[in-house]
Amino acid sequence: MTDRAFAVVRAGALTTVQDQGRPGHAHLGVPRSGALDPAAARLANRLVGNSPDAAVLETTLNGCSVRPRCAVTVTVVGAPCPVTVDGRPVAWGAPVRVPAGALLDVGAAVSGVRGYVAFGGGVAVEPVLASRSTDLLSGLGPPPLADGTVIPLGRHRAPHARVDAVPHPAPPRELVLRVTPGPRADWFTPSALRTLTTRAYRVSSASNRIGLRTEGPSLERAFTDELPSEGMVLGAVQVPPDGRPVVFLADHPTTGGYPVIAVVREADLAGAAQAVPGTPVRFVPAARR
Repeated sequence: MTDRAFAVVRAGALTTVQDQGRPGHAHLGVPRSGALDPAAARLANRLVGNSPDAAVLETTLNGCSVRPRCAVTVTVVGAPCPVTVDGRPVAWGAPVRVPAGALLDVGAAVSGVRGYVAFGGGVAVEPVLASRSTDLLSGLGPPPLADGTVIPLGRHRAPHARVDAVPHPAPPRELVLRVTPGPRADWFTPSALRTLTTRAYRVSSASNRIGLRTEGPSLERAFTDELPSEGMVLGAVQVPPDGRPVVFLADHPTTGGYPVIAVVREADLAGAAQAVPGTPVRFVPAARR
């Protein structure tokens, strides 16, 4: 077993290939996609000596298991979890050398939702529109990992980083999302706008890579007319007919017909990637720049 690839032994709940996404194609109806926690993906790549935009695996809740066909340096970051090689515990958040044929197991998240597994050389699936990211909404990129699939790895040329600690925040106990008024804020009553920024919400178990759904008070609309589909951006807070806000994440649609009451600052969306169902959510007005 000398070829640069790994075999998927346990795909987990949802494991996808992600890089920094494919921005700039919304006019074609193509979402940005990419890692939901891009800072964690970049850190994982830095720790194994890859470029920041190399493709990694994004795991969800219960991790995955893979068997490399070559010796490779691997790092797991994002949601903290146990990591083993052939059953022996190894470091989370640091470079680990995995021998050819050994079983690398990324366990269930202790806290948070999504883990990032970087391999020296990067995951080398074929790019689509200059990105290797899996897009669950449009179907672009490789499909989610499945047991038995063999995934190619790129050539590794750089030494891995040497660090004493992982400079990455823990998953949030409370998700605070800074918002600016959206293009359709005037479609809601003044009390709805106050409710959004003063009342507590929680992360819904129906959340996914497309959007963070919330549970909490319903937002009352001032207009009940139908809204023609219009462009949507990352972080848009769309309000469907049930009145509960949905925050659009990386795989969001590029157009939508429900009004957008606010837009979340992009810097806050990494926290949304790691917020488990039930996490308290607060929408707070962003400070004026």
